[in-house]
Amino acid sequence: MSHEVVEKNLGLMIVLIIIAISFGGLVEIVPLFFLKETTQPVEGMTPRTALEVEGRAVYIREGCYNCHSQMIRPFRAETERYGHYSVAGESVWDHPFQWGSKRTGPDLARVGGRYSDDWHRVHLINPRDVVPESNMPAYPWLAENVIDAESTPAKMRALRTVGVPYTDADIAGAAEAVKGKTEMDAMIAYLQGLGTAIKANR
Repeated sequence: MSHEVVEKNLGLMIVLIIIAISFGGLVEIVPLFFLKETTQPVEGMTPRTALEVEGRAVYIREGCYNCHSQMIRPFRAETERYGHYSVAGESVWDHPFQWGSKRTGPDLARVGGRYSDDWHRVHLINPRDVVPESNMPAYPWLAENVIDAESTPAKMRALRTVGVPYTDADIAGAAEAVKGKTEMDAMIAYLQGLGTAIKANR
């Protein structure tokens, strides 16, 4: 088939472009489903606790991902500032994952253990109390909102359906684990867990 025929037939060109892009996409994507590095959790990683699951739900609800990525790239400027670069095995149980490139605020992939719980609490209530130049909004209501403990087991069952290895005991004890806890407690628990699997294995 000559170039002239393709170039003069718009419909044929569109079909061939779609075929080429589809083939290229399959060649790039399909092998990832068979690589251990992209389908298996990193060594020593455990599923999030019930409180961390609730914290992640609050994180997503409040749109924190709009300003904070959780993806450190394998470049010196990134790793010196944030820590070990992100690997796919850390996110195999994340639905949806929080990788991205938007950084109005710093990347949070390795924030776990970097600050105390008290620091996070003050920062979430009024960020400028600890970072004067911050343009992050305040989230004082998180300290007042109590988690709906009855919904936590359902969230964990849903996560188990998509591959997170929660046991029946994990799910049975979920409501009691978050009972009386605030959304602030949950958010801090989630943040304190970020990036700790890689830290523990370094």
